[in-house]
Amino acid sequence: MNTPLLPDKRWMSIWIKCTAVLALLNLILALFNASYVPLRDIYLRYVPQVVQLYDPVKGIEPHPQTEQYRRNFEHLLTQVPTGLDSPDVQQSLQRLRQQSEALIDENPFIASGKFSTFAKLQRRITDRLGQDSVKVAFRQFWSPEYLRSQDLLSELNFFQTKIIPLLATNYYRQIDDNGQPYDAYWRIDIWFIGFFALEFLVLTLIASRRRVGLTWFDAMLRRWYDWFLFIPVWRWLRILPVTVRLHQGKVANIEYILSQMIHEPAIYLSDHISEFVTIRTLNQLQEAVENGDIARGLLNPSDYVAVGDVNSMQVISDRLLQLTIYKVLPQVQPEIKSLLNHSLSEALRESTFMELVEKVPALGHLPKDVTDQLANYLANATCETLANAYADELGRERFDDLTDQFQNALRQELQDQATLDELQSLISNVLQEVKINYVQRSAEQDPEETIEKVEEVYDCIEQQSSTNSTS
Repeated sequence: MNTPLLPDKRWMSIWIKCTAVLALLNLILALFNASYVPLRDIYLRYVPQVVQLYDPVKGIEPHPQTEQYRRNFEHLLTQVPTGLDSPDVQQSLQRLRQQSEALIDENPFIASGKFSTFAKLQRRITDRLGQDSVKVAFRQFWSPEYLRSQDLLSELNFFQTKIIPLLATNYYRQIDDNGQPYDAYWRIDIWFIGFFALEFLVLTLIASRRRVGLTWFDAMLRRWYDWFLFIPVWRWLRILPVTVRLHQGKVANIEYILSQMIHEPAIYLSDHISEFVTIRTLNQLQEAVENGDIARGLLNPSDYVAVGDVNSMQVISDRLLQLTIYKVLPQVQPEIKSLLNHSLSEALRESTFMELVEKVPALGHLPKDVTDQLANYLANATCETLANAYADELGRERFDDLTDQFQNALRQELQDQATLDELQSLISNVLQEVKINYVQRSAEQDPEETIEKVEEVYDCIEQQSSTNSTS
């Protein structure tokens, strides 16, 4: 019964789609946040606006030493038109030489862990100047004599395009009170966590109200994958609930993607699992035969655990008798007549009396007519007698007595240890042959063919479903 707490399916479908898209957005932001620092150089090169916007979230600031170096270089560019001999240019070159030596000695790239960037910077300046020492190379580069001997604009352009971008990638990151790199992403993530936590509580409460016997806690356990949406660590694991939500909301065909991703592993896993299950089942059956469990269940039904109050063996035998009398015998009645006719003919042919009858001219055809009529009568009488007897209450009791006596006699004969051992050995050998032949055929068969047949079945089902929906 619907209550105000239980929304209809149409609104639930819309809600699932919207929350699936929101969860996907949250996952994208979480992955972006996790990959921001390693990929910051790429963002800085192609989308510097993103760096300006997101650096404060990660507590990233331009490193004071490399940032001051960049500013002094830009200041030098504004002074160059006045000439290299001007006092301002001379002072700027002296300042850059001093900062270059401090840059090499102090290595400000250690704080950001950009050792490869620092090594690249050193290699570029030494290769440009043809020097082995980085300090000597920087000192020579910022000397007025070198700049006069070279194309000034070319040298400054080299430094601006090859060295300054490396300096721009360096940064200083704040440390929080716990000694960890500062990260304020939680200020963004807290809104998603709060929303999905509240939604989780509401959805599990609705599920517990819809299903009788399902507690609120049990409903929470069934949606365990949603926990990752409001756990502030291991955010990459949110890909699991996002995938489930996208599939449930039919926002994306995740099933097709997953089927393609696990296609090859599924082929061989399914093949080995099917072999394992089949062999395990046959092994258990073989052990039951060899241990005598099946024999004890058949020979001592009182010790056998039955399901329900109905005697299954009695019902099965009764049903088999019904099928034999009312269905099978009428269909094989011509064959019964033929068999009786043949038996009677052989019996009469061996009789001395019938030999004398055949010698009488008027009675020569009598044996054949007698056997045909007698066989026809016996066949019809047998079928009718069995049917009438089984339908009669007293006849039914006789059949039951016959069945019980037959079962008791069969059990009594099967209790012979030699016979029992022989049957168990034969059945065990048959099961062993089944296992060997199954494994052999499985090894010869390509597992991909089985997967293709399964896919053909699914394709037929989808075509039938689409045809029914359009009609």
